[in-house]
Amino acid sequence: MRFVWPALAFLVGLVPLIAPLAPTPHPLLTIATAVWIAGLIWLAPRKPAWALLLTAPLFAVNNLWAQATTTFVVFAASRRIPRRGRLWALLGAAMVLQTGFSLFVVGQSQPLWQNLVGGFAGTAFFVLFPAVSGMLLGRRRPVVRLLQERNEYLERARALTAASARSEERAHIAGEMHDMLGHRLSLISIHAGALELATARKAPQLHEQAELIRTTSSLAMAELREILGVLRTNPEPESLDEDTGTRSDIAALVKSSSASLDWSGDDMHGADPRTRRAVHRVVREALTNVRKHAPHARTRVQVSVQGGRARIQVVNGPSSGPPARGARRGLIGLEERVGLLGGSFSAGQPVEGGFRVAADVPLHPSVQAATEVREVPPPLAAEILTVPRVLGGGCLGLMALLPVAGALIVLLLFALLNSTQMNAPYFDSLRVGATPEEEVTNQFGLGQLGVDGCYRYRTSHDPELLYKLCFRDGKLHSKQQEKP
Repeated sequence: MRFVWPALAFLVGLVPLIAPLAPTPHPLLTIATAVWIAGLIWLAPRKPAWALLLTAPLFAVNNLWAQATTTFVVFAASRRIPRRGRLWALLGAAMVLQTGFSLFVVGQSQPLWQNLVGGFAGTAFFVLFPAVSGMLLGRRRPVVRLLQERNEYLERARALTAASARSEERAHIAGEMHDMLGHRLSLISIHAGALELATARKAPQLHEQAELIRTTSSLAMAELREILGVLRTNPEPESLDEDTGTRSDIAALVKSSSASLDWSGDDMHGADPRTRRAVHRVVREALTNVRKHAPHARTRVQVSVQGGRARIQVVNGPSSGPPARGARRGLIGLEERVGLLGGSFSAGQPVEGGFRVAADVPLHPSVQAATEVREVPPPLAAEILTVPRVLGGGCLGLMALLPVAGALIVLLLFALLNSTQMNAPYFDSLRVGATPEEEVTNQFGLGQLGVDGCYRYRTSHDPELLYKLCFRDGKLHSKQQEKP
């Protein structure tokens, strides 16, 4: 659109060549004014102050179409001049200059004060209306930008408030669980340990069940601490010793589950604690699922540590009993844990049957510990158009531009449809000092108004001959024939 509007303005400036309006300028002068207005249309977005002042010379030429197009220049320039005082000063200077230039074409048929009043009224019509409309639209742009920034700020504040409320509630839940459930589990673990010692001496047949109670309570305490770490806003590190996730730790898990272990590569003593904890959790959760859903199935645990990554796979064969359905909460938690470390996780039934759990995690992940996710909607773009904005901008623009465009269309139709050809008998019948001006204009229109204030009409028998009629005080003052 960079050159489309200047091209259209140039074509509008050339309209007097095909539909002349009174008074008619010279064809070369008409072309010059068309080029001038096209240049102003191109200049208005870049140098609005200069474009506004340079509209004045157009009013020294009888090209009403070029003069009317200056309303678009004033409209575009007023939108881009931010300081209101400077804008009004430029508008006043433009009106004075346009009035002064318009005196060159008015002629001497009217008193000077009438010429000044008429010129000033015309320039006010071409300047004030589009300037007010452009100024309002120009002021709307920073207001819309301010509202967008305020909306973004409020959305972020709302998101932060919601995140803070969630964090406080989670911390409260974690505290309640730690104070109440943690205390109960600690008592159970202590009493289970004492029971294990007592059964070892007095009731050996119950020693295995007592040991199971103690290990289960210890495992429940560890899982509770892990859940509390997830609930807290700033989670404390989970209990982690030097063997968690290493080969000896995984071997102990596998041994307690009657599974087989296939370990290849280095040990994981030098791996990131989060990675070792994830490896431990994957193997433990997979073996727990095997004990729940396929207790008699053959299970194989494979761990491969190479290339800066740890690959874990726990595969069990088909179960002899009916398959059990689970909620898959543990697998979902594993997937989230591995994903936060930048790894991949999969769980499902292979083609040969059974179940397979696989994970691939980096030994030294670059991601940070999981933090509170704050969902903040993106800010509104300035280019987004809504119905109120379109209607508001369109009404403001039409307030200034529609009257001007409508007047030009009426003048164009008048120029195209008005018959200005006068025949010789009628010209001969006109009497100087007696024929009223209204009689001629009602029948033949205004013709072509010259700078001397006289009307010129084309003849019906000779295209190169014009009838010149001059009126004074509403009566025919003189008539003559002339060549164009």
